[in-house]
Amino acid sequence: MVDIETVVRSVEPVVAALGLSLYDVELVGSGRARVLRVLVDRPGGIDLDGIAAATEAVSPALDRPPLDSVLAGPYALEVSSPGVERPLRTAAHFADAVGETVVVKTRATEDRAVRRVRGVLDRAAESGFDLTLDDGGTEHLDYGDVAQARTVFEWGPQPKRGTTKKPRKSANANSRSANFSREPVRP
Repeated sequence: MVDIETVVRSVEPVVAALGLSLYDVELVGSGRARVLRVLVDRPGGIDLDGIAAATEAVSPALDRPPLDSVLAGPYALEVSSPGVERPLRTAAHFADAVGETVVVKTRATEDRAVRRVRGVLDRAAESGFDLTLDDGGTEHLDYGDVAQARTVFEWGPQPKRGTTKKPRKSANANSRSANFSREPVRP
């Protein structure tokens, strides 16, 4: 079993030296299909040059002790930004997302099935967070009850059904002269 905290402690100073912050680290897959996903960011967002620099700095750090023994065996390194729909895994992630719309998938319990809730993240505390749901209700969830959560990117207001506007034709739409300038021709 890979100790992700050891990976985080070793990789964090490497990306910090580049002026980046380490957003998250996860190892997914098994055997030869393992992928070590390192998410980095910076204030104002990160560009491809920043991701390339992080990849070039993180890769050799993973091959040095103590990480060479923690990550024994084959894996692929994937360095990326958290994206516009960011995963929320830690209390700090939730605190940074206050005011944003989020989607949360809860864990099943003895008395409750898996649920998906969506709403605006109002408050994030040490043990849980509060949402104002899309239907106007409110809900408090403990971090331990969360199976998965992410921010939601919204493109802007949706057009109302049946109110799409067709372009209007000008009064001179049938006149060819409406498309040309009327200036005298000079020899």
